[in-house]
Amino acid sequence: MASSTSLLPTTAAAAAAAAASARRTPSASGHRRSSPSALHFLPHRLGLRHRRAPFRHVVVSASAASSSSSATSLDALIFDCDGVILESEHLHRQAYNDAFAHFGVSCDPAAAGTLYWDEAFYDDLQNRIGGGKPKMRWYFGENGWPSSNIFETPPSSDSDKEKLVDIVQDWKTERYKDILKSGTVKPRPGVLQLMDEVKGAGIKLAVCSAATKSSVILCLESLIGLERFNGLDCFLAGDDVKLKKPDPSIYITAAKKLGVQSQNCLVVEDSVIGLQAAKGAGMSCIITYTPSTANQDFTDAIATYPDLSNVSLEDLKLLLQKSLVTG
Repeated sequence: MASSTSLLPTTAAAAAAAAASARRTPSASGHRRSSPSALHFLPHRLGLRHRRAPFRHVVVSASAASSSSSATSLDALIFDCDGVILESEHLHRQAYNDAFAHFGVSCDPAAAGTLYWDEAFYDDLQNRIGGGKPKMRWYFGENGWPSSNIFETPPSSDSDKEKLVDIVQDWKTERYKDILKSGTVKPRPGVLQLMDEVKGAGIKLAVCSAATKSSVILCLESLIGLERFNGLDCFLAGDDVKLKKPDPSIYITAAKKLGVQSQNCLVVEDSVIGLQAAKGAGMSCIITYTPSTANQDFTDAIATYPDLSNVSLEDLKLLLQKSLVTG
């Protein structure tokens, strides 16, 4: 299958030469995977730093907490979905590659097979561009609009390009749902416990995801259960806003729907894209990273965790109070 390509600008001579000379070898499944040499430069392009995100838990004294006013109270906890409630990057990648194969999508006429996004490439792509359709628009814009069995020739008009993206994305979404329905996917550690603690304390609970609404609904119903899903005070997906993360629109909209001030919201994210969206909305953010995001720069997060298994509501209240008091 045709391989993914580097995210470097096409004018960078070194990257172009590396990509042009990369030797592709078929995998055990028959797919042709991209050469890692072209991906070596990706973190620089994405503004990521190669370092393991440390476990960072800020300790706040009881006296500092007690002196905080209601202006520093935690009024709403907002979860991202993919990467936070479940580790889903590999599931989305599988669904995209299945969709490319189903529709015969190929950006390279000389390639032996269809487009295939390998793990290293997809990790960098999904950590730079939020939402499925924006990912495909960017990729096809950089690498040429593909041939497929949707159109006899690569689309040239804007309307045909959008039609291709819509059709592939819709099929990919249904494939992703089938994977979720398999029963093999579980929520990340500590998620359900923290959700229950927040609701029990009367604090508002929300989920904001850049993914397609129908797939997020299925994901939430399957992983957190109908009762918790129906008990959410706000649920927003990529369909509900015009701009995707790192644009802050989804979190700004959530604060309005929840009827709370942005400074009194705390967001749980897994990537620098989500962190930027939360900060852009004037919200504090904690990070629960995944293997594909662990090396990103989370300096602006108020705390960083490998998962939520040892995180309590009291921890989050103290973290937010300390963040707002110290600025």
